[in-house]
Amino acid sequence: MLKVQDVAIDPATRRVWRDDREIVFSRKEFDLLLFLMQRAGSVVSRDELMLTVWNTTFWTSSKTIDVHLGWVRRKLGDDPSAPSLITTVRGHGLRFEVDAPGSSNALRASEEAEVRTA
Repeated sequence: MLKVQDVAIDPATRRVWRDDREIVFSRKEFDLLLFLMQRAGSVVSRDELMLTVWNTTFWTSSKTIDVHLGWVRRKLGDDPSAPSLITTVRGHGLRFEVDAPGSSNALRASEEAEVRTA
């Protein structure tokens, strides 16, 4: 069982919960979510996603990831205009956030990142 923020995922049974509510995902949606959660806090490139989740080294469609990501966000209740679970790092990829934006841990991490880049 893997838990990040208030999302729990069981790879063995392929089940997902947000808080106490179970959410049903398609095979690809589940695989996408699992891959992102296993790397929570790290940016995952679209190339990594295509290779690992879709088992291909070529792009079947430039919108494949976006469409599946939209479905995953919707099912999780993650507002695409201000996501708190899965964020897009423009030009780099996607990240499953370890802490919700606005939490004290997320603010501290943001401040530490600013100090490192200054």
